[in-house]
Amino acid sequence: MSDVGERQQALTVPVVLVGMPGCGKTSVGTALAEMLGVPFRDTDEALVAAARMSIAEIFERDGEAFFRAREGEVLRRLLDEGPGVLSTGGGAFLRAENRQAIAKQGVSVWLRVPEALLWQRVRHRNSRPLLRTANPRQTLTELMAAREPFYAKAALVVDGQPEFTVPDMARRLVEVLKDAGVVR
Repeated sequence: MSDVGERQQALTVPVVLVGMPGCGKTSVGTALAEMLGVPFRDTDEALVAAARMSIAEIFERDGEAFFRAREGEVLRRLLDEGPGVLSTGGGAFLRAENRQAIAKQGVSVWLRVPEALLWQRVRHRNSRPLLRTANPRQTLTELMAAREPFYAKAALVVDGQPEFTVPDMARRLVEVLKDAGVVR
């Protein structure tokens, strides 16, 4: 999957992937990091490791506000680690302080994916606490409507489609990052 030519490139700042649950932040981010030969970091994984409980358990025990505050702390710590690819939780970019921290130290990239594709990817997963509702499809639609104005504030956008593979999306990201001068 890796492309030796891409590994010759240098990433100048952290690339922070934002977007809805199921848009591919983790899978595409992992592939992108491999292509560029840089570390992959995940705010959700780091938060779970620090808390020693799942995100769903954190939400249940401490609530969303507590989770979001810890998520911001983890995001800033991971940004401080320098160039690499960073996957965020779906709600991280909604907070102004997180967007400011990302803009100061890195570049944000919205992985924009059609709702139907998101639904295909998340409908059978029980690990999404915000979708544990009586009508998860409607909840997804409402979350998209509420979050997309925030995601639109990302510095860069890469559109996904059902026919794109993970490597396809990672290659598209490399091109967008090159065009933006983030990859040399």
